[in-house]
Amino acid sequence: MPATPEPKLISGNANMPLATAIARRMSMHRGVNLGLVDARVERFNDGEIFVEVFENVRGEDMFIIQPTSNPANDNLMELLIMADALRRSSAMRITAVIPYFGYARQDRRSKARTPISAKLVANMLVEAGIERVLTMDLHAAQIQGFFDIPVDNLYASPVFALDIMKQFKDELDEVMIVSPDVGGVARARELAKRINAPLSIVDKRREKAGEVAEMTIIGDVAGKKCIIVDDMCDTAGTLCKAAQVLLENGASEVHAYTTHGVMSGPAVERITGSVLKSMVITDTIAPTEAVRNTPNVRIIPTAPVFAQAILNIWNGTSVSSLFDTPTLEPVYEGQFGN
Repeated sequence: MPATPEPKLISGNANMPLATAIARRMSMHRGVNLGLVDARVERFNDGEIFVEVFENVRGEDMFIIQPTSNPANDNLMELLIMADALRRSSAMRITAVIPYFGYARQDRRSKARTPISAKLVANMLVEAGIERVLTMDLHAAQIQGFFDIPVDNLYASPVFALDIMKQFKDELDEVMIVSPDVGGVARARELAKRINAPLSIVDKRREKAGEVAEMTIIGDVAGKKCIIVDDMCDTAGTLCKAAQVLLENGASEVHAYTTHGVMSGPAVERITGSVLKSMVITDTIAPTEAVRNTPNVRIIPTAPVFAQAILNIWNGTSVSSLFDTPTLEPVYEGQFGN
C-alpha cells in the first residue's frame, strides 16, 4: 500500500469533459473510487477569478486537471489560483496535470528584446505551490529544464502507433511518416520506428513570419500513404499546404496525426477543404462543436493514459513504462485491437 492518501482530482473550466473522463476511468477500471472534488471556479463581474473548494483537502494528494488552452491567460490564472487555494488549505502535495501546456512556443529568445514566456509560466506554477507537473507532448522537450520540480512529459506517439496499426493494418508497407518541418524530425522518427515505416521531411522556407514561401520534400513519397505527425495544429495553414505538396510529389493519400488540436482562426475551414483524407487529434484541448463536426477529423481520448499516469505518480511506480506498447495497450483495453 502506498504511504500517501488516495489521489484526489480537481478541475478548472478549461476541459471539464477530459477531467470527468479521467476520474471515471480511475474509478471504473483501476480500483480507486473517486470523483472530482466539489469546488467552484467562478468570475466576478470584472473578470477576476474566484475559487472555493467545498471538501476537506488537508493532507491530501491533489491533482489539478487544467490545460492552458484558449483562452490561455484565463485558464492559466484558474490553475494558479486553484493551486494557491489548495496550498493554503494544507494539501499534502499538489500536482498540475496540464494536458496542453500553453506558452510552450515561446521557449527561447528568437530575436532581441523578446521574452522566454515558457520559463516565466514555469516560475509562476512553482511559486503558486505546484510540486509536480504532468503534461503531454511539450512543444519543446527542453521546457522540462525550466522547472526545478519533477516534470512528466507523456507522449502521444505510442497511442498514435496503436491507432495507425489498426487503421492501416493491411497497408502498413505503404505507410510513410512525414515530419512537417526539420524541428519535428525526432518526434516523427520515433513514431516511424514504432511502426517500422520510412521517414520523410518537409523542408520549409519562410520569407517572413507566418508565411511559407516554399516547401521541399526530402524523401521519395511516390505511391505512399503519407502520415504527417506534429505536436499541434493551430491555424492549419502549413499542414494543409504540406498535404498538397505531398500529393503533388506522388503520394497516394495524406493523413495527419496531431496531439493538440488548437484549431484557431480558419483551421476548421482549411482542414475541411483540404486534401487531407483524415486528421486525428487528441482531446487534450476540449474540441469545439465545429471541430467535432468536421467530417475528416477524428478525436482519440487521452483519459486512459492520463488516468494511469496519475495512478503511477500516486503509488510511486514508473510513468515512462507507459511509453511501451505492451504496457499501453492494456490501458486502452482493446480499443486498438483487431
